[in-house]
Amino acid sequence: MTFGMYLWMTFGIFGTLAIFSFLYKDNPFYKFAEHLVVGVSAGYFVIILWHNGLTPNLFQRLADGDWYFLFLNSSRPEYLIPAFLGALMWTRFSQQYSWLSRWPMAMYIGIATGMAVPLEMANRINKQLFAMMNPIDFEHFFGTAGFDLLDPTSGLSQLIVFVGAMCALIYFYFSKAHEGIFGRVAKIGIYTLMIGFGASFGYTVMARISLFINRIQAIEAWRMVGFDNTNENYHSGFPIVFWVLMLGIVVYAIVEIVQYRNRPPETKQPAA
Repeated sequence: MTFGMYLWMTFGIFGTLAIFSFLYKDNPFYKFAEHLVVGVSAGYFVIILWHNGLTPNLFQRLADGDWYFLFLNSSRPEYLIPAFLGALMWTRFSQQYSWLSRWPMAMYIGIATGMAVPLEMANRINKQLFAMMNPIDFEHFFGTAGFDLLDPTSGLSQLIVFVGAMCALIYFYFSKAHEGIFGRVAKIGIYTLMIGFGASFGYTVMARISLFINRIQAIEAWRMVGFDNTNENYHSGFPIVFWVLMLGIVVYAIVEIVQYRNRPPETKQPAA
């Protein structure tokens, strides 16, 4: 590992610890890391949209034309229409002509809605209905390998999916009071919904925990490279980076403490 790579690695670890510092309280290190993430993300997506969207879908399709003629002599001049509508988006920054941006915005929202509705229907409704309508396999009610309640192909699992879906739909039927047997069935629907919400939340938490584990592993890899002289990537200059960083943080903390003590009492915030 080169010294430059280790510097970038150290900067990444510093950003991770700066984000974690918010667990103590809001501080300048967290603000720096937060603004860095927002800025880098915005710049990254601008480059992605330029190279994966605008360049292949507009400029390359008009490439056989002449810029001096606004690509009017291109073999595909019809692509100038979406280019013109996209340019109208920038009129949002003008108080006088901002109304022009409503036309491309309305077209964009209309097209996006028209594309999203069938996709949502196919992925979130139709597939769910097809899964609920699968025939129940009574021959392998407890699974193909014996008594296996967790077998998703067993007849019992298919029956649970069907009953849970029907009970959840009944819960949202508000034209009849949820009393008696109807109320008990609706209560099963509530349990089904809570199980679904809990599974979704657990999946989200596990994804975040995976990211956290990845950052902890990155910190451990950084420590081994920078401080374990038995590591093949170790360099005697690597620990200097750490101590210079620590010195900068300590100096910054001392300056902040001195400035805080010299502030007028009315400007100091009470401790939480």
